Amino acid sequence: MTTHKTATWDAWLEARRDLLAAEKDLTRRSDQVAQLRRQLPWVRVDKAYTFDGPDGRQTLAGLFNGRRQLMVQHFMLTPGAEQGCPSCSFMADHTDGITVHLAHRDVTFVAISRAPFAEIERFRRRMGWQFKWLSSHGSSFNYDFRVSFTPEEVAKGELPYNYGTWPYAFEEWPGISVFWKDDAGDVFHTYSTYGRGVEVMMGTYRLLDLTPKGRDERDTFYKMEWVRHHDRYEPELPAKATPADVSCCKARA
Repeated sequence: MTTHKTATWDAWLEARRDLLAAEKDLTRRSDQVAQLRRQLPWVRVDKAYTFDGPDGRQTLAGLFNGRRQLMVQHFMLTPGAEQGCPSCSFMADHTDGITVHLAHRDVTFVAISRAPFAEIERFRRRMGWQFKWLSSHGSSFNYDFRVSFTPEEVAKGELPYNYGTWPYAFEEWPGISVFWKDDAGDVFHTYSTYGRGVEVMMGTYRLLDLTPKGRDERDTFYKMEWVRHHDRYEPELPAKATPADVSCCKARA
């Protein structure tokens, strides 16, 4: 027998209309924030970054593939790692159906990781993903965009991440960055988001937020402990995450 509050249809409808007002307010505020985002000043990218990928060696400008806008998922896959971060993989699971729609709005999507391309390809094939995924191995790209950190930075116990001081000192954290290329071929960095900002790629969360149980995550340091690579879920509810599952992505905040 349910212990949740119940009501008649008419009472439910009144409460739902109150909630709708709050939802509409949130939508309008989100539109306002999106406008502020578009008004951010841009920063010219002067460094000559190159990446290894399925089309060989490419520059950052070459990744736009004829479009003006480039969106990059900073995917946490380090050199020598057996598999990518479960949380970044959760993000990537939402991607293949989106890229065609982004392309028709003048946006090219790619993922970039620090692992060598051969290691990226091995994991990509295992997961069955089709989106373009490149390697920044040997370059400073990940470090410059504050998603990878040096041993010296990690040793300090705090990181310059998410536009502040981050108390969780690990060598990799997730992010999404956006770039623009003008008619002269110059590239500009327009936006990056980190921490919980990367939930923008996690459509599953938006659907879970509609349900009675919501995200149903334990109040733990690593709230995404339930997430598995999509080929590693058990038939029933997953058991508690092992240290190997969470070592690459410890917290969302």
